[in-house]
Amino acid sequence: MPQNTPSLRLNIWHELRDYLMITLGLTIYAIALTCFMLPHEITTGGMAGVSSLIYFVTGFEVQYTYLIINVVFLIAAIIELGWKFCIKTIYAVLMLTFILWAMQRLIEMQPGVDPGHLPAVMPDRFMSCVIGGLLEGFALAICFLNNGSTGGTDIIAAIVNKYKNLSLGNVILICDILIISSSYFVWMDDPQRWERVLCGWVTLAISSVTLDYVMNRRRQSVQFMIFSRNYSKIADAINRTGRGVTVLDGTGWYTKTERKVIVCLAKKTESLNIFRMIKSIDPYCFVSMGQVHGVFGEGFDKIKAKATSNKRTLVFATNNPHKLEEVRTILGDHFEVRSLEDVGCRTEIPETGATFRDNALQKAQFVKKFYGFDCFADDSGLEVEALSGAPGVRSARYASETGHDSEANMDKLLTELDGVENRRADFRTVIAFVTDDSVHYFEGKIDGKILAERRGEGGFGYDPLFLPDGYDKTFAEMSAEEKNSISHRGQAVEKLAAFLKK
Repeated sequence: MPQNTPSLRLNIWHELRDYLMITLGLTIYAIALTCFMLPHEITTGGMAGVSSLIYFVTGFEVQYTYLIINVVFLIAAIIELGWKFCIKTIYAVLMLTFILWAMQRLIEMQPGVDPGHLPAVMPDRFMSCVIGGLLEGFALAICFLNNGSTGGTDIIAAIVNKYKNLSLGNVILICDILIISSSYFVWMDDPQRWERVLCGWVTLAISSVTLDYVMNRRRQSVQFMIFSRNYSKIADAINRTGRGVTVLDGTGWYTKTERKVIVCLAKKTESLNIFRMIKSIDPYCFVSMGQVHGVFGEGFDKIKAKATSNKRTLVFATNNPHKLEEVRTILGDHFEVRSLEDVGCRTEIPETGATFRDNALQKAQFVKKFYGFDCFADDSGLEVEALSGAPGVRSARYASETGHDSEANMDKLLTELDGVENRRADFRTVIAFVTDDSVHYFEGKIDGKILAERRGEGGFGYDPLFLPDGYDKTFAEMSAEEKNSISHRGQAVEKLAAFLKK
């Protein structure tokens, strides 16, 4: 428990910082609305704009309309953006409602201010819309960068941004332009109605550009290329910050000697810390830092473009062509099933578990952690009753720990069962399916017996020796379709397929 205390404290601090920054953003937003927009009857975007229009017509204070309308949008936020986003959005809606109320009461307390009438901080309407737009855009950026929202069309923008590579500012601009345009009908009898509408559009454009500028500035990334003889210490130091590094082989052409080159991608805000680490380790190294326009992947932005195929990609943690063929046949055309080789995994994944479930989970989690794909892995084996369940999890390495020699495994099994009457056995498979936030298991089992000699040319592993109950053919004598319809692996994969399709 003590080992988790620093991490817990860090998480609490991050959450607290988010709420503090969201509160700051909401306060700035409320200042823009009450001090610059409402006094000049300028319509802004979002639900605050709708609330402003109602306020201009009826005198009903904006915070109450804003709160009522946002209840509907919060339901959408719960469904699409999850509880973490939603909790902070609920906080933001309630807090903004309170800040708007408190700020109007504070203004009304000033000498010479009529109740229900907000005085203009700046007499010029156009300058008010410019300053108000800047403050609004800056406030929205602070909220979004700290996983919050002011509700309303911000929620719509965040939902669209989750699935499409569209900037938040552009989405809000598209959603809000109709709200501001509708203010024309509110001021139908006012000769300055077009001026009011134009000021609203100017405010919206300024706030959208400011929002995008602040967010893109905050999310800028840089690429480091570091040339140092102490490359290993520098790479380890950067790794400890949570950033990955790649070490390339190079040749210094002046000296004609081999050199290592460290390549690292990081947020621009992290660059100063990386420079400090580099200087403390090797102040004489050569460093190149360049700005990159977009970095997509773990730790950076998500790729939001549509894939060329509509099939869901899954990795089956194996390079066994027989297993792959079986699984691809069962799953059919609904999914693209890739092998370890297909995703560039050439590492021998350890299988040190004591059970089939342990080994399957170990392999699937390895692929998910280092390659990112949703992955399923199986561990299968033959359990012989007379051998107390052996070979079990060691089925593939029964005869030798160094290789998967099916012939040697079968020879050893026949030797172990020589003269033994009880030849009952079963094949068992456990599949572990690992995604970003869950683990699911699927099992299959088929009973049978071990023959005294091999029969059949098909299949793999112990198939020529295994005769399933109720059949006169070994697995090796069956067609692929026959075997898949009854096999242990077929049962487990069918359960996985039913789960995925559901």
